[in-house]
Amino acid sequence: MARLPRLSLPGQLHHVLLRGTGGQQVCTDDEDRQLLKALLAQHAPENGLELHAWALMPDHIHLLLTPRSVEHAGDAAAHAPGLSAFMQAVGRAYVLAFNRRHGRRGGLWEGRYRSTVLEVEPWLLRAMVWIDTHPQRSGYLAQGAALAHPWVSAAHYLGQVHDKSLTVPAAYWALANTPFAREAAYRTLLEHGSAPSHAAALTEASLKGWVLGRADFVAGLQLNTGRRLHKAHPGRPAGSGRVQP
Repeated sequence: MARLPRLSLPGQLHHVLLRGTGGQQVCTDDEDRQLLKALLAQHAPENGLELHAWALMPDHIHLLLTPRSVEHAGDAAAHAPGLSAFMQAVGRAYVLAFNRRHGRRGGLWEGRYRSTVLEVEPWLLRAMVWIDTHPQRSGYLAQGAALAHPWVSAAHYLGQVHDKSLTVPAAYWALANTPFAREAAYRTLLEHGSAPSHAAALTEASLKGWVLGRADFVAGLQLNTGRRLHKAHPGRPAGSGRVQP
């Protein structure tokens, strides 16, 4: 079965997954991660993107972002800002630097990134927690150590660092009225982690490219794209969407 076209809808929240080809490492040490983080910070505003959260794993990366620029097709796409241009700019620059530093040749990435759209309420904070606890959930860190991990975006939201590359979403501001209270509220969310049903839904949406949201949200997006946005269910009319937990 052919892969579905990747989603890039301006003004919508996207989760993006980019993996190393054949499961190979894409970040071997902190110098690699610092370079990749710098490229994300450089190219996001250049391509009209708001970056909300990120996790730099040894063999893949997760990004939570909102494109503000409209994608273009055909020849116009080569010089137009947007999600595809952002991923190409970051991916190419990083591979060149990575190969030069490690004395290697050839490609690094799986070939194409995966992306899906999430409905902001209630999925934005759920996705942030899912991304910021990914090293712990994947077994790279001991239980509880994710809060101190320097290569996820959590440190910014916990008040430990100031990351200029991040655009803080409204859902985070709504957690509390003061910076200290917001940081404490987000720390509590991280300590509780992702509910199994939320983690399963986010994983499926990421890998298969289905929109994650309520049926009316999915149906509304379907009006603006010819790409199927949800898994087909026997006995359900096309475009009806899937009600998520």
